[in-house]
Amino acid sequence: MLCLLKFRLCCAYLNHEIIATSLYLVDGDTLYGRYWGAIEDSYDFLHFELCYYQGIEYAIASQLAVFDAGAQGEHKLVRGFEPVWRQSYHRLFQPDFQRALEDFTKREADALEHYFTECLAKLPFKHQ
Repeated sequence: MLCLLKFRLCCAYLNHEIIATSLYLVDGDTLYGRYWGAIEDSYDFLHFELCYYQGIEYAIASQLAVFDAGAQGEHKLVRGFEPVWRQSYHRLFQPDFQRALEDFTKREADALEHYFTECLAKLPFKHQ
């Protein structure tokens, strides 16, 4: 099956110069986003504007079903982004590293379950 990803770049300008961008990927009915960069850290709330608010507007205007704003970040909770479980797959060629990673992930699972539940409780709306 052929999968075509579309790229969307959102740019912020100051005096006709790009000062920040966020990159989004679109696949079917989902917007994946907010790969971000800025030339300075001094622009208040520009990160949120480019990474979240512009993505929300684009998803609504394009009638996309999902805006996946990425993993991590408690700041997403107050903006209505629910926590989502993520999986990653890695292959380690050093057996000692593989054993250490397996041990870590087993111990981390309980902590992540607790953290996920705490995040759900912080959402600005009731979760069923």
